[in-house]
Amino acid sequence: MLKNQKFNVKAELCNNLSKIDLQELCDATEEAILAGGGFGWVSPPSNKTLQDYWKGVLLIPERILIIGRLDNVVAGSVQLIKPAKNNEAQSHACVISTFFFASWARGFGLAKAVFQKAEAKARHDGFKVITLEVRETQLRAIQLYEQAGFTKFGINPKAALVNGKYIAGHYYYKEL
Repeated sequence: MLKNQKFNVKAELCNNLSKIDLQELCDATEEAILAGGGFGWVSPPSNKTLQDYWKGVLLIPERILIIGRLDNVVAGSVQLIKPAKNNEAQSHACVISTFFFASWARGFGLAKAVFQKAEAKARHDGFKVITLEVRETQLRAIQLYEQAGFTKFGINPKAALVNGKYIAGHYYYKEL
């Protein structure tokens, strides 16, 4: 970070992606995967696969995409996942998923801004609880969740298998 320089940090709901936004989101996704935060991917898929993934996210009504921009460049995102309409018993809760940022965009407050936008959207949509899972290796994300008031309620010691090694997943919830 450069001292005394201000950066434009913005979190926004995303209903469509321009070609440039889509490519920036794919680039940020690839960067995050290479840094070990690939929300399921261990190595980056092709650019076409990434583009198809993000286009697909926008087509799923139960998924709300929130993107983060640093100086107007898409640097990461988070998704709120709503329960299926026929899931009455869990209609009070949504899930935070695919929360990531390119490593070059970390340290500017962007993750916090996007996370706060997601929480506000969940509250606005009437959800009472947010849940999430995070790998034990994602220490900064765990710190952010705990600072935001999330409570850890469990650990799955074999949540992910990366390069032949199991990585535990930590499970959190927060009442809104």
